[in-house]
Parts: sequence; C-alpha cells; structure tokens
Amino acid sequence: MSTHDRFERLAKQIGDKLQGASQAPGDIQRNVQGVLRGAMERMDIVSREDFDIMMDVLTRTRERVEALEAQVAALENALHSQRASQPDTALAEDDTDGSRDGVQP
Repeated sequence: MSTHDRFERLAKQIGDKLQGASQAPGDIQRNVQGVLRGAMERMDIVSREDFDIMMDVLTRTRERVEALEAQVAALENALHSQRASQPDTALAEDDTDGSRDGVQP
C-alpha cells in the first residue's frame, strides 16, 4: 500500500470520527490530507521506487569497486613478482665504490 493511500485512509478515518463537527466531513478529510502531505514533504522522504533504484546503483558500484580492487591487487602482485625475479642490476651499476648503499665504509 502506498503512502498516499495510507494518508487517504487515515484522513477518511479522522473525517468519519469528526462527522459532528461544524464543517462537512469531506472538508475535514481534505484539510487533514493537506496537513499530512505537507508534513511528509518536509521530511525529505524518498519513495520506495527511488530507494530501490539507488540500492541497485549502490550494489553495482560496490561490485565494480571490488573488481577494481582485485585488479589492482593482481597488478601489484605481478609487479612484485617481476621485481623479485629480476637481478639487482640497478644497485650493481651504481655501486662503483664497492659499498651496496653508496656510502663508503
């Protein structure tokens, strides 16, 4: 049942209870509906349809982030294993004084 239907039902119930009032029940019902709608509009409430759409977007985004994280991890692993398999030639070429870190003993 939609929120609009609930408010209409609530407004009708209130109007039925106030039949003895000076205004006609239809006027009271319309006034109550207006007050309730105004209150709901000020509450920044989204419809169920909008909520479901945003949940779908969030789910797809989360899946994409997880896929990208896995891809980054695989690339990091490949880079790490590539560096580990290569000889340490960069240090040997720069090491002209016999020390491994470039600092003389």
